[in-house]
Amino acid sequence: MQNQKGNILVIDDNKSILSALEILLMPEFHEVTLLYNPNQILGELAKKDYNLVILDMNFKAGVNTGNEGIYWLERIKEAKPEISVVMITAYGDIDTAVKALKAGASDFILKPWDNEKLLATLKLAIQLNLSKKEVSHLKERETGLKNEINRDQRFIIGSSPQIMSVLNMVRKVAKTDANVLITGENGTGKELVAQELHRLSARSREVLVSVDMGALSESLFESELFGHVKGSFTDAHENRQGKFEIADKGTLFLDEIGNLSFHLQAKLLAVIENRQFSRIGSNQLIPTDIRLICATNRNLENMVHEGLFREDLLYRINTIQIELPPLRERGNDILVLAEFFLKKYSYKYNKPNLKINQQAHDKLMKYSWPGNIRELQHTIEKAVILSESVILKPDDLYLKHTGSINNPNSFSTLQEMERRMIQQALENNNGNFTAAADQLGITRQTLYNRFKKPG
Repeated sequence: MQNQKGNILVIDDNKSILSALEILLMPEFHEVTLLYNPNQILGELAKKDYNLVILDMNFKAGVNTGNEGIYWLERIKEAKPEISVVMITAYGDIDTAVKALKAGASDFILKPWDNEKLLATLKLAIQLNLSKKEVSHLKERETGLKNEINRDQRFIIGSSPQIMSVLNMVRKVAKTDANVLITGENGTGKELVAQELHRLSARSREVLVSVDMGALSESLFESELFGHVKGSFTDAHENRQGKFEIADKGTLFLDEIGNLSFHLQAKLLAVIENRQFSRIGSNQLIPTDIRLICATNRNLENMVHEGLFREDLLYRINTIQIELPPLRERGNDILVLAEFFLKKYSYKYNKPNLKINQQAHDKLMKYSWPGNIRELQHTIEKAVILSESVILKPDDLYLKHTGSINNPNSFSTLQEMERRMIQQALENNNGNFTAAADQLGITRQTLYNRFKKPG
């Protein structure tokens, strides 16, 4: 019969006991090491990976208190917390056994022993050790995965007063568990701010889970956020954790919270208020401990007045509000970001030594950047890909609009200005008419009527 996986260290001052155990254990286990002197235990444990220690309780003649065994048990557990230790003695009493188990022993065996019972006990102790090692490995792997997921490859760039004010607010708020609402136009970096809040928080060793509420259909909302049990609906082939469960002890980032329908807002509010939820198909309540960060490019206060967003939910998610400035208001940060993206894409596309000339800098600074940082990033990437020279000139920068909504003189007519503003608002909000209307300060119907006008 093949030996069971497991290395065993036996310590006993009786050499006949050591011999008897060696004969019994060698056919059953991978390796058996014998020690006569307990002072050699720690040195032996440092040399080899053992699954189990069989430890005598008494080593001095005439002493049967078990204190020596307890002492060495405690030293072993200090050095190797996961190792299983089975105590063995000829002098057994309940108090000694309880004392040994409290000190970390896996089991307690009396001499003389029954061979079958002893082997069964040792095999269970080894399985306990292997299970502990597996749990430890999984925890280490989980920590590594969390660190990898949370690894911040992107960071907030800029030194303008506007962005420094934002970063100062982030540093103040991050250490708390206050719910944060991040607002600003599309492409201003709301997700980066959420990542920075998580990175600087006490929850940074846990996971940051992001959910794009704008891309989440109503039919999938509950399953995605709260999870479901197998068989709860047609496609529920297995149990599934929701985002609240995955983010437990960490941070949950709900992007585009303004796109959530009114009746689903009530379900989200109930979980935020009660700090518990249940999976679809289950009545079992699951507690949730998350730090909530939300983001939107819409005016939620206007939506509250129009009956499109719950006021009580707004208060819950808006303990602290951080407003991100549009890129056009960040001055020289435009050039700083442009140079950052230039280096990034020069390396990516193997085009070293690219530079942006002064005229191209001027063009970047004069442009209104309706798509904000995201548009600037795409503009520089495209310029790098299509560049035929090491110097990027104005003609290499393909900008969508030559006019600027900040410069009325750049439009020849009021109709052109209106058309351009509507176009930019729709682009900023990914074609969402309600959000674009909020940005322009008009009703959705008014925007739709203007949109249908010829030209």
